Amino acid sequence: MIPTIVTMELEPSPGNFQIVPDRRPLVPEPLPVRVVAVEDVRLPAACGLERELEEFYIALLQFGRDTTEVDSLVLRAENVRLQFSVFEPPMAREHLRTLGIEVISLGEAERKLIDAEIPYVHQRGLMPGQESLSLQDPAGNWLSITEIRPLL
Repeated sequence: MIPTIVTMELEPSPGNFQIVPDRRPLVPEPLPVRVVAVEDVRLPAACGLERELEEFYIALLQFGRDTTEVDSLVLRAENVRLQFSVFEPPMAREHLRTLGIEVISLGEAERKLIDAEIPYVHQRGLMPGQESLSLQDPAGNWLSITEIRPLL
C-alpha cells in the first residue's frame, strides 16, 4: 500500500499581530550537576588553590559560582552549595569521606578528565549500569562522579 501525502493550507493572518514583551522575571535554568547531599557541603582546601578549584569544578563539572559570597569560594550545584574552608598547609583531615556528584553524562565527564590529564579510576558496580569515576579534586578531596538516572 502506497501512503498518501496530504497537504495542508493555512489561512492568511490578518496582519495585525504584535509581539508583546514578557515582563515576568526569568527563571534560570537548573545547573547540570547535583551533589549527593541533603544540605550545603563544606570541604577543606589549602590556601592558594582557589583558582585550580574554580577551574576544576566550574569548567570540568559545570558548577556555578555563588556571587553572593565574595570572601570565600562557594559554588552552586542544582540542589546545594559547595563551600570551601581554606586552611594554611599542612592540613589535618578528620575523615576520608567521598563526596558524591551526579552529572548528566558520565562519558562527557570522563572525556573532560582525559583532556585535562586528571587521573581517575573508572569503577563498575555489581549491577548493570552502575558506573562511577573516583578521583581527587585539586585540594585532595575524594569525589565519586556518577550519571544522573532519570526517574521512571
